[in-house]
Amino acid sequence: MRTTTEPARAISSMAGKHHLSVLRSDLRALLVTFREALAELSQHKLRTLLTLLGMIFGVGAVIAMLNIGKGAEQEALRMIETMGLNNLIVKSTDLDNEDLYEQRKQTSGLSLRDAEAALSTLPFIKSVAAQRAIDTYAVFSATGKSTATATGVTPEYFQLTPFQLAGGRLFEDQDTQNLTQVAVLGEEVARQLFPAGNALGNQIKINHLWFEVVGVLDSPFVQDSNFEGVQLGSEREQIFIPFATATQRFSQKKLAPEVTELKFELIPESDAQQAARAIAHLLDRRHNNVDDYELVVPAALMAQKMETQTIFNIVMSCVAGISLLVGGIGIMNIMLATVLERTREIGLLRAVGATQKDIRNQYLVESFTIAILGGLLGIIFGVILSEIIALYAGWAISWSLQAILLSFTVCAVIGLLFGVYPAVKASRLNPIEALQSD
Repeated sequence: MRTTTEPARAISSMAGKHHLSVLRSDLRALLVTFREALAELSQHKLRTLLTLLGMIFGVGAVIAMLNIGKGAEQEALRMIETMGLNNLIVKSTDLDNEDLYEQRKQTSGLSLRDAEAALSTLPFIKSVAAQRAIDTYAVFSATGKSTATATGVTPEYFQLTPFQLAGGRLFEDQDTQNLTQVAVLGEEVARQLFPAGNALGNQIKINHLWFEVVGVLDSPFVQDSNFEGVQLGSEREQIFIPFATATQRFSQKKLAPEVTELKFELIPESDAQQAARAIAHLLDRRHNNVDDYELVVPAALMAQKMETQTIFNIVMSCVAGISLLVGGIGIMNIMLATVLERTREIGLLRAVGATQKDIRNQYLVESFTIAILGGLLGIIFGVILSEIIALYAGWAISWSLQAILLSFTVCAVIGLLFGVYPAVKASRLNPIEALQSD
């Protein structure tokens, strides 16, 4: 027995087929209109190209700007990682002999005792590493020489930095206790002293002492050696020896501090700014308020860099937006000129049965086609522009699909919006007056 739902299903199926047929018909009509638009634009190649330039430059500028901005952000993150985003760095200031002599009347400068005091009294400090620069005047091996500088570090130093071992080992507590003459080389120093690549186990001479190479670092690559006034990447050209060995085996300049640099590791989720203020307060009390150190907060440097990058992105976005706006005005201008040129054609189309909607859609498709072509050519221009900037300016770039899609979408929308007025004006022409026009 047939149920009452069967006729309803049949009617629904027929309605669905009808809608699908209408959709297919609309798509075919749209495709035909698109082809006609391309044919019309191809008849005025120079005028079309001049109209496209605004969109091309606008889209290209947006893509290049966002790629450069993203690349700068990633490069900044790599630079900050070399210092440690969760670290605080205290450096001894460099002064001439007269000022240094006056300072030493009140304080002996940075020392291991400062590190011990901070570690024992400040709960947000997880660990601390000390570094001591050595006055290096000669570095050589049996197969090469180098202008690298040597520095003494505590074993914790390598735990607070992102550098990985390319081979060998790092310092152990036994090296500190026994004043062992061992060294870990930066990758650039290893290449200079041992061009054949056999640094491990060999001997190098630093000033008047021989050291055995026990490790070689594999430093992360950063394009720039300076970040917000802080020198980076020097580890590649340094020789590291145990801190105790540096203190006991090498003479120090008169009045020089015991420690050249202290690096504090904060516990996770600590407020870097508050921690910096607490450490500065502690050091000021221990050093009789003498300004003999410099405090570097990598997290603050990162925030400052991101703020600068945001301003740069806003300015460049405004410039690119103005270019796209000019391109949109160019599209409106060319479409208005086209309406005047094709007035008789519009009147003829209306006379043979074309509706206002047909005329409006035709001009909208033409303006949209110009925007699409401008967007596609702008993407190519943006890619080329990004590569040229990266090549000649030395800036880092990072490709962003989001940047390409965003710029292309904005271009298409602007082209469509600025084509509305000419399309509406064309569709509202009186057919009789249009046929009588010259």
